[in-house]
Amino acid sequence: MRQSSVIARRVAAASVSLVVAAGAAACGPEDNDAKSAGGDSTPHKGGTLTVLNSSPQQDFDPARLYTSGGGNVPSLVFRTLTTRNRENGEAGAEVVPDLATDTGRPNKDATVWTYTLKEGLKYEDGTAITSADIKYGIERSFAPELSGGAPYLRDWLVGAADYQGPYKDKKGLTAIETPDELTIVFHLNKPEGEFPYLATQTQFTPVPKGKDTGTKYEEHPVSSGPYKVVKNENDGERLTLERNTHWSASTDAERKAYPDKIDVRSGLDSSVINQRLSASQGADAAAVTTDTNLGPAELAKVTGDKELAARVGTGHFGYTNYIAFNPKIKPFDNVKVRQAISYAIDRSSVVNAAGGSALAEPATTFLPNQKSFGYTAYDHFPAGAAGASAKAKELLKEAGYANGLTVTLTHSNAKDFETSPEIATAIQDALKKAGITVKLQGLEENDYSDKIHNVKTEPGFFLAHWGADWPSGGPFLAPIFDGRQIVKDGANFNTGLLDDKSVNAEIDAINKLTDLDTAAARWGALDKKIGEQALTVPLFHPVYKRLYGEDVKNIVISDWTGVLDISQVAVK
Repeated sequence: MRQSSVIARRVAAASVSLVVAAGAAACGPEDNDAKSAGGDSTPHKGGTLTVLNSSPQQDFDPARLYTSGGGNVPSLVFRTLTTRNRENGEAGAEVVPDLATDTGRPNKDATVWTYTLKEGLKYEDGTAITSADIKYGIERSFAPELSGGAPYLRDWLVGAADYQGPYKDKKGLTAIETPDELTIVFHLNKPEGEFPYLATQTQFTPVPKGKDTGTKYEEHPVSSGPYKVVKNENDGERLTLERNTHWSASTDAERKAYPDKIDVRSGLDSSVINQRLSASQGADAAAVTTDTNLGPAELAKVTGDKELAARVGTGHFGYTNYIAFNPKIKPFDNVKVRQAISYAIDRSSVVNAAGGSALAEPATTFLPNQKSFGYTAYDHFPAGAAGASAKAKELLKEAGYANGLTVTLTHSNAKDFETSPEIATAIQDALKKAGITVKLQGLEENDYSDKIHNVKTEPGFFLAHWGADWPSGGPFLAPIFDGRQIVKDGANFNTGLLDDKSVNAEIDAINKLTDLDTAAARWGALDKKIGEQALTVPLFHPVYKRLYGEDVKNIVISDWTGVLDISQVAVK
């Protein structure tokens, strides 16, 4: 997924896309054996779930959403060909069928993917969902006025690069075939073994052509999920969802759909959200948040209260905060300088600056420390807990800087505990011990994002972060290290400007694999290989801590999204 503001938006609004539960096809309370975090009794249907968020659920159109796994609130309304497995932890990082009978059937080289829809699928008005509706839903996502979704379809589908959507080009995409009402076939430009992950994106939501109202569709999108939109106020600031009576649990093994009503209230200050969840008064007792973490100060208070501590969900999302180098700029063109900085980093102080060990875990690998990414442990430049300043000085001397050097670190002024002044200052203090004087250049968020994502203005030394479009090494490593993804006249994310033929070739080879476990192992090995070049210094992986109301049951937090899965919860 994309860095900076887009990442933040996805992690929050998509929230980055909560988990899914495998298991029984029926979703009633009698067959649910999942335990809530607090050891509560069996969840029951009924009641109203309130969602308290800081970011409005804008662009509530499946074409415009940038989500993975189907999103969190969006997943209650939009079903897709595949979705995330809604279980706790590692099991929740798996892709499973949703509208389709399986996760897709590839041809021999994974350039053609075929899906068959389940029988009996219906929209909120009782009409049947067909393969042509999914094809149309994808095609409308190419319309310029409905932009905002992930870019993969334009890149992957044959002949899709210049397609402008069905409003301008009524012929449609020949790369998508619908030989009958239950079958849909995708033709790709190159092998893509991870197509089942892509099919979790909301662009794969069926849209009935006769009900498409263009840019106004978001006001009342036609539901294929367990809930329908009955009210959308102020561009997603207030969403009211009620049951879709034509949704059938027999076709949906993932969404539990316990509450009768979902009331989404956004545009709230994060501190207010946490105060309301903590107090759990009135409707707030049956409330959750899908985008607001506990900060360090709030967490300290909660930890000291046994009752509140029992109402904190802990999750991990595939995300890495790191230092980026531009090796085209001196002195970072010298690998020994980059290695010296890698050795000098004091990760203990960085973790403390990020809110402490409860909110951040030290990282020495670029890939997140989760199995689905292919995590392979390595530490090429062991700095220990407090930094190896002696080793750093030794490398600086070899690089020709026996008397030390002065560099500028660019960071954001946003108080995000990621690329903010606190992190930059911790790095500045650590490098000083190694004889490196760090001058800090703090920029406002938009200026920071524009500067670091432009090849022409990218600084030599800056803070960055990256999150996963789905839980795999592919969308994590390729945008950052594939030389063919360097963008010279637009938003560039290959911060190290790496264009290594062997790396590019290995990315292509792994993309051909449809065995995702085998692919994961290869991604991990590639991460280790790239790490030797010291183009980044991994700092930490965030940990999400989120409060929920005292009447909320059945807490499920997967490693796909790291946050509470709204499709699983029940209320008293």
